[in-house]
Amino acid sequence: MAQPSTPESTARAPRGHEAHTTRGAWAAGGTMFAGVLLLVDGIQAIIKGIAGIAKDDVYARLGHYVFKFNLTAWGWIHLVLGIVLVVVGVGLLKRAVWARVAGVMLAGCSIILNFMWLPYTPVWAIVSIAIGVFVIWALSNTGDHRSPAV
Repeated sequence: MAQPSTPESTARAPRGHEAHTTRGAWAAGGTMFAGVLLLVDGIQAIIKGIAGIAKDDVYARLGHYVFKFNLTAWGWIHLVLGIVLVVVGVGLLKRAVWARVAGVMLAGCSIILNFMWLPYTPVWAIVSIAIGVFVIWALSNTGDHRSPAV
């Protein structure tokens, strides 16, 4: 004879499986979304980089900013960062474990570089900073170290 179902018995996951939580589901979906966001942020950085390299007067020059570099140098920085972000974004979408660690580190670097880039394009720098913050949250918030299945 089967025992009646109690709230405790239905809340437990079968042996060897983790319980499904709302927070875990958000983080798991966020991991895939983080991969897409890294791709978008990387492509955006590549475009910023190409614009800075191709024509040095695309962005407004500032007076006496602490992190003042030649705009061509900023273009190369953004181009290299963008290419690496795209590679890591593709790695996340392919569920590579190395991409999770690299994604957190590169999102942190992207936040710092976009903070330094803030006076040149404030709106897009803030958008990139927000993307980086979400990527770090999503990649570090899942309990297991595997990306979810698509």
